[in-house]
Amino acid sequence: MPKKRILPYVLLGLINNKKRLSGYQISQEFKHEVGDFWHASHSQIYPELARMKEDNWVTDEEEGKATYYTLTTTGHEVLRNWMQEPLDGNEELFSLKLYFINDATDPLLKELLEQELKLKQDKYQYLQGRLSKVFTDKEKIKANFGHYLILTRAIEREKNHIEWLKNRL
Repeated sequence: MPKKRILPYVLLGLINNKKRLSGYQISQEFKHEVGDFWHASHSQIYPELARMKEDNWVTDEEEGKATYYTLTTTGHEVLRNWMQEPLDGNEELFSLKLYFINDATDPLLKELLEQELKLKQDKYQYLQGRLSKVFTDKEKIKANFGHYLILTRAIEREKNHIEWLKNRL
């Protein structure tokens, strides 16, 4: 099954957050704010905006040399529907969806945090199980020390993420 394209939803979220953006402004968002956790090149953005216009997710308006994009009613619906899709363990998707929540009272915020918490708790338990299964004694740790370090680092990362999520709920 082909991987679902995420870029159109990122573009919808960016435009929604600012109400109206030019292609250049969108590119700048990827260099600064969103670029901390998601990347898209100039050559990806413009064809996607054209597809989104064809699908009636955005409208465009020429102003001087710039074209500005705004969401249509359909675009707003598509974005909200994507935001409400269950998380699948992809931390980038969680970060993106979280980024696009502008209101601390949005019920979707709690849903996302709870979903991510469950995913992280499951992963933490899995990693703890791997640690106890693979590294049953000091000799096994010594013989596979790099693997041990990576696994314990992953456990610590999940533990920290769980605490962060709990503190937001």
